[in-house]
Amino acid sequence: MNGKSLAKLYRFNMAVIDENLAGFTDQDAMFQPEPLGNCANWILGHIIANRNTIMKLVGENPIWNGEESHPYRRGSEPLTDDTSAIPLDRMLTDLRASQEKLSSILTKMSAKQLEAIVEDVTLYDYLGALQFHEAYHAGQLGILRRLIGKPGAIK
Repeated sequence: MNGKSLAKLYRFNMAVIDENLAGFTDQDAMFQPEPLGNCANWILGHIIANRNTIMKLVGENPIWNGEESHPYRRGSEPLTDDTSAIPLDRMLTDLRASQEKLSSILTKMSAKQLEAIVEDVTLYDYLGALQFHEAYHAGQLGILRRLIGKPGAIK
């Protein structure tokens, strides 16, 4: 059990997100799949809102405040109007900033720190579950990429 393996998984997520969103415009990111689903803007915002939880767990300040995260929380209304959406470039900048912090912190964490109990599981297991959650959404971005007519990015 070490933080370096978790850091590697989060770096992999970041690479998948970057690849899947390459060439996206803000308009592309607002495409709403039918009959159900969220747009890429919501999914990316949701990933960043989730990173707030991760940042708190590892003792770092959240990337976004509660107001910025609110439209991207689980169960929130779908984003259908880009006036309430955070621009894609800013979100990617914020996610990359969180990635740098997270990678630095995780690679320095000891096994003892990762064995701490958080919500009835070890911190390592909790961070692993959050990484899986993020990877799930990173994959959704690849599907949305294809739905808007762009070629698949992950080959």
